[in-house]
Amino acid sequence: MTRLTLTADRAGERADALLCRLVPDLTRSAAQKLLERGAVTSAGKPVRKNDRPAPGQALELALPDPEPVAILPQNIPLDVVYEDTDVIVVNKPTGLVVHPAPGHPDGTLVNALLYHCGTSLSGINGELRPGIVHRIDRDTSGLIIAAKNDRAHLALAAQLQDHSLARTYEAVAVGGLKEDSGTVDAPIGRHPVDRKKMAIDRKNGREAVTHWTVLARYPGYTHVECRLETGRTHQIRVHLASIGHPLLGDTVYGAKKPVPGLAGQCLHARRLRFVHPSSGQTVELACPLPDWFQEVLRKIDR
Repeated sequence: MTRLTLTADRAGERADALLCRLVPDLTRSAAQKLLERGAVTSAGKPVRKNDRPAPGQALELALPDPEPVAILPQNIPLDVVYEDTDVIVVNKPTGLVVHPAPGHPDGTLVNALLYHCGTSLSGINGELRPGIVHRIDRDTSGLIIAAKNDRAHLALAAQLQDHSLARTYEAVAVGGLKEDSGTVDAPIGRHPVDRKKMAIDRKNGREAVTHWTVLARYPGYTHVECRLETGRTHQIRVHLASIGHPLLGDTVYGAKKPVPGLAGQCLHARRLRFVHPSSGQTVELACPLPDWFQEVLRKIDR
């Protein structure tokens, strides 16, 4: 059994909502079950789901031992950039889905990590599985981090919230950006008509901030670096498309016709920086541009 100490940081928030926010991947129903079982206490007394802990109040959470999930480990080659007892960082190739989902029941990064890591996996939410801390799209390549235990998972999730876990991407955008750098600060939510897409939603969307810098200019295209301040679904793709510069090859937010020789959008997660959950030291990692990305740059440099 894993025991975690959480600290309430908002006034008037229900205990079940607080747990969902502070514990990555914990659903509301799972949080309520933990509260109903008396697995959450404060000063030795059980906390009920409709209690509203005061800011600064400490909560003790006893997570049950995780149960194996019905996802099979698969011996899929991984390009491991960094690994220790707490975290693993992988350079994901294009075409590899992160999580099993309808249409992709296996052959995913999770299947590969289950095989590679064995029992050294995060167990938050009562399931034994790799603690995927953030996700990248199937056709986006580059660095992605997973936690091997609950403590590391919580620490990295907190860094996502306070932006100390930094992710930097490189992309090729269509058209020439007028400025050499800029910021897109626009909330993102589900598209009002096509629920498979995301869109700028200034009324109900979640905060999303992308900082971009021009790396090189080509006829009709711009090679840019994008630094995420938040991590919304399709954030870079939506933000650059919103300012009139969709990513090359992005048939969802840009031109519908695929680019010959390019599988999806031209986007690569190049750099990752995080504070190590155990040592407290800053870890900075980078991976090279893949061959397909470099070939794109050669083709547009005409």
